[in-house]
Amino acid sequence: MAAYLLMGSEEVLADRALSRIEQEKVGAEKVTLDGSEIAPGDFTNETAPSLFGQERLVVLRELQDIPEEAQAEILHFLSDQPGDITLVLVHPGGVKGKAFIEKLKKAKVTFIACDAIKKDGEKIELVKAEALDRGRKISNDAARALVDAAGADAREMISTLHQLISDTHGVIEIKDVNALFAGRVETTSFAVADAILESSLGDALVTLRQALDTGVDPVVIVNSLATSLRTLAKVGSAPRSARAAELAPVLGMAPWQVDKARRQLTGWNGAGITQAINAIARADSQVKGGGSDPAYACEQALMAIAAARASAALSV
Repeated sequence: MAAYLLMGSEEVLADRALSRIEQEKVGAEKVTLDGSEIAPGDFTNETAPSLFGQERLVVLRELQDIPEEAQAEILHFLSDQPGDITLVLVHPGGVKGKAFIEKLKKAKVTFIACDAIKKDGEKIELVKAEALDRGRKISNDAARALVDAAGADAREMISTLHQLISDTHGVIEIKDVNALFAGRVETTSFAVADAILESSLGDALVTLRQALDTGVDPVVIVNSLATSLRTLAKVGSAPRSARAAELAPVLGMAPWQVDKARRQLTGWNGAGITQAINAIARADSQVKGGGSDPAYACEQALMAIAAARASAALSV
């Protein structure tokens, strides 16, 4: 017998964990119960010994809503440990049912955390892992573009990845993501930051206008510019000889982010990055109410970054 507790608000992670368990139990009869609808005796009936000894997978969702009688049945089941049943308990997180959760942990149920994914880096790693689980690979830049475009909701993000997997062959590249979103990815906030750091002022201004036209908030754009510049500062101050894989955990980044920042550092020095960060601080004040035209503040910020880089290049 095996028993699992999938706990947390990120349904995508719970679904992935359940899918892995199902793959290990191919051929088992699956029974799904809802904790909000279960009546006393239902759980015991569904987990009663089988006359034919068929292996079963019992999934109980909405664990926080089960009545106390059913809680007792589950604890009794765990103490008995029948060998032909795998039990998966799904709890959405939060404090409801906390006392029962503690009892389950003492019963040595395997705990699988499914906490909400909020950081872009975690979303990118999830996209890459999901692609690998389906026998495919997605490049770092493509994963980042996908998260930029569809990462507000993890389920939508994974659904979009599945569509890309069905529509493409080989490694999924950024061009595949761009084609799917018909240019929408190229107007995200981080696309503006990448444009000013990797291309020209003209390209960056065009990308900025596209982003604003598709509804990207100027505050978000300035935040992305600030994040990218801080990343340059951190990577630029680290030893150049250090390998990205060794440096990444020290800086709180993924190795690919270190490699990308190193490419973007061409032409910059410490003084230039400081000058650009100061300009972004002024723009931040402008887009948050200190100025009358947030779009103009974004344009001025891009011009200031370009000027800082040009100044840095002259001093090299």
